[in-house]
Amino acid sequence: MNFMKSHRCYDAIPTSCKLVIFDTKLQVKKAFFALVANGLRAAPLWDSKLQKFVGMLTITDFINILHCYYKSPMVQMYELESHKIETWRGDSFQNVYLQYTNHFLISISPEASLFDAIFSLLKYKIHRLPVIDPESGNVLHILTHKRILKFLHIFGKKVPKPAFVWKQIQELGIGTFRNIATVQLTATLHDALSIFVDRRVSALPVLNEQGKVVALYSRFDVINLAAQKIYNNLDMTMQEAIRRRSCFFEGVIKCYPDETLETIIDRIVRAEVHRLVLVDRADMVKGIISLSDLLQAMVLTPAGIDALLS
Repeated sequence: MNFMKSHRCYDAIPTSCKLVIFDTKLQVKKAFFALVANGLRAAPLWDSKLQKFVGMLTITDFINILHCYYKSPMVQMYELESHKIETWRGDSFQNVYLQYTNHFLISISPEASLFDAIFSLLKYKIHRLPVIDPESGNVLHILTHKRILKFLHIFGKKVPKPAFVWKQIQELGIGTFRNIATVQLTATLHDALSIFVDRRVSALPVLNEQGKVVALYSRFDVINLAAQKIYNNLDMTMQEAIRRRSCFFEGVIKCYPDETLETIIDRIVRAEVHRLVLVDRADMVKGIISLSDLLQAMVLTPAGIDALLS
């Protein structure tokens, strides 16, 4: 906790990184193709009329559009391709398609502490936090849970570890253990999108007929539908969707209830994934442990703050 309070957001910015920014007048189709081409999950949006950053374009937007307008009698999917971002993300008069979008950009100063960054990420339930220079107004970096935890993992080694990191995860109760969102191999891709939208989860364990986890399908996998131009075929089974996704994907990185918190943090950082699937020795899903859960437990809980419930 003190380590995060004593380090600034600027400290966690890598010396070299990729940053893509979209103008709101860019076509949606080109924007999502650019995300795929650059291996990105989101990009800040610049409004040239207002001369300021107005939001983020994310994979969640893509999922919401697919889910809402697939097989819609009012709007054809190919029509949506030609629309500009401002049509989706514009003001209340323009925003015909995404009517529940946040119309303000949550950001942070490079001089703010990493503790404040973690609090903002968890409180607002966002996965990307733009670091904006207050003087120039430029976006310097997009902070993520993964980047912050990796920073803590690398540079926090010099700091004495709290005793609870050697306790078993089942004893600490870190993660989600009830009402876990999953999807069957035989379900359709549209079924999975419905779960993403309704449950607001970022990944789904895919189960076979025996109830064992055989894959993990994440929101990031959905963006590949744009690259492969197959988003008019959401009736394919999850088995087919998993087969079609690119070879660069997160596997099912598992953990077990009797493993320590230290072991789990080390595994999630080394694997560079966003969550671990908690299973028993028969590969039956018992829970999900996300980066948010780990940052809450390591940084905010010791400070008496529970941002995940706020």
